[in-house]
Amino acid sequence: MRWAQILLAGSLLTSGVSGRQPNVVFILTDDQGYGDMSCHGNPILRTPELDRLHAESIRFTDMHVNPFCTPTRAALMTGRYATRTGAYRTSAGRDRMHPDEKTMAKFFGDSGYATGIFGKWHLGDNYPHRPQDRGFQEALWHRCGGIGQSGDHWGNDYFDDTYERNGRLEKFEGYCTDIWFREALDFMRARASEKKPFFVYLATNAPHSPFRVPASYEDPYRKSAVWRKGKSAGFYGMIANIDENIGKLRRKLEEWGVSDDTILIFMTDNGTSGGVEMETDGLVAEGKGFNAGMRGRKASVYDGGHRVPFFVYWPAGGWRGGRDVDTLVAAYDVLPTLVELCELGGPTSGFDGRSLVPLLEAKSDWPDRELVLQYQGGNGFTYLPEKWTDSVVMTQRWRLLEGRRLFDIRKDPSQSHDVAAQHPGTVRQLRGRYEEWWREVSPRMRPVRTHVGHPDQARVVFTPQDWYTSVGNPQTKIREPATISAPLMVQVDRAGLYRVTLSQYPLEARRAMAPGKAEIKIGERLEQKRIEKGGSGTSFELHLMPGEIELEALFKMDSGEEGSAYYVYMELLEG
Repeated sequence: MRWAQILLAGSLLTSGVSGRQPNVVFILTDDQGYGDMSCHGNPILRTPELDRLHAESIRFTDMHVNPFCTPTRAALMTGRYATRTGAYRTSAGRDRMHPDEKTMAKFFGDSGYATGIFGKWHLGDNYPHRPQDRGFQEALWHRCGGIGQSGDHWGNDYFDDTYERNGRLEKFEGYCTDIWFREALDFMRARASEKKPFFVYLATNAPHSPFRVPASYEDPYRKSAVWRKGKSAGFYGMIANIDENIGKLRRKLEEWGVSDDTILIFMTDNGTSGGVEMETDGLVAEGKGFNAGMRGRKASVYDGGHRVPFFVYWPAGGWRGGRDVDTLVAAYDVLPTLVELCELGGPTSGFDGRSLVPLLEAKSDWPDRELVLQYQGGNGFTYLPEKWTDSVVMTQRWRLLEGRRLFDIRKDPSQSHDVAAQHPGTVRQLRGRYEEWWREVSPRMRPVRTHVGHPDQARVVFTPQDWYTSVGNPQTKIREPATISAPLMVQVDRAGLYRVTLSQYPLEARRAMAPGKAEIKIGERLEQKRIEKGGSGTSFELHLMPGEIELEALFKMDSGEEGSAYYVYMELLEG
């Protein structure tokens, strides 16, 4: 076994770690870019704990993810292109993976690990897409893509929130990031005392907007981080809080005697959001942030949108002391790497990524690859996924954007000079790779459905996150009537009588609706009911047969507005 060989050979080992599979702690932050830490040259932000980890780790300096949240997480969890998994948008009903995708958590769990997620999931809020359905034995998480979004628990605002633990709502005290780290540490301590190997996926929602953090973290940046109308001070404060928590986590692992035999990974999910203010050409405006010399930020296919930090620290494996790896790698390489390092069982032939172990071991036999990323639908989902648009093909030297603009990243890291005309052969070659990639992945961009009538989730809650829109992000201001109409993609698991409740607000909000009419459409079937003033929701009872349906739940208000119901609850009454 690979880990056993390393344990026998490594000169840094202690008897306390001999003969055990390594633990894995995978920290993923949200919207923190490559330049959002002082060890990468940021002149304002101070991140002493990340700087220490950077100094002690193997650092991959050319790691690429997707330009935004969900697709990166899908690639990490599966070792496959996000488009192939079905989770290629953050909303519009396209933020969950096909059920046949095997996740990182499942690989670890099947190999005897205790598995836990703490924080952000963003790969589906209902069965069979929740983290507890996808291999996590302990799942403490917030719903939707961010705290306070439409799918999250009503009233959450980063402080003293209600989150979901293993299918049940639980009220917490404190700041969100502190809670994720605290609960993750409790989980790790218990497993360490049992001498059971653990895999912890600690995925913070911070520093994603809104930029809320205790004032003690934000105050040091109020006078220096003044772009984005001063909100960047909060963004930096959120990173400072993460940094502090990383230090606490490392000290606890050392205190418990498991630090040497724990693989600690740190990375982020896309380029910066609040760390810069851009000019129209995608370069940082004068005096308005730091982006490590790159063009673009989150949601861009320039490197600033998808090149991120990636640190790997494992003393028992001999991976400490600080070393840069400048080879081009991608998010879907992480799972194949962990499968090899931890000797995880299960099929590996479907991976799009490859193990990074040769690079970790400083071997030179690593051929150049042609990697493809695409921002399907673009910023704001303004178009259905189509060939070329918002795409990039990458090699160690080249970046081909949208099949026509070519940049020599070695000579031109700010991607300011298009050299496609000077290198037509390279353009043809990279276009050919994209064509091959599109043929492979595009058939998987079919709907991934939410199941109802399954015993693992008695009541399913659909939100604007689930609207299967053709274009456009879901409306977020739920205090205003919806103006978008879109179906819900549903898989009925059992025949029976279902209650379907439509509401403008989550039922726990207990807010009254304006008068109007509620409608449900399933194919040619139409059901209607009157919404009386003061009611919080309207319920229908429908007999449904097993199979796939497209359900449209609509409100037609007396005031004239018309659109989809923000919240749709479905539960099996008799079946």
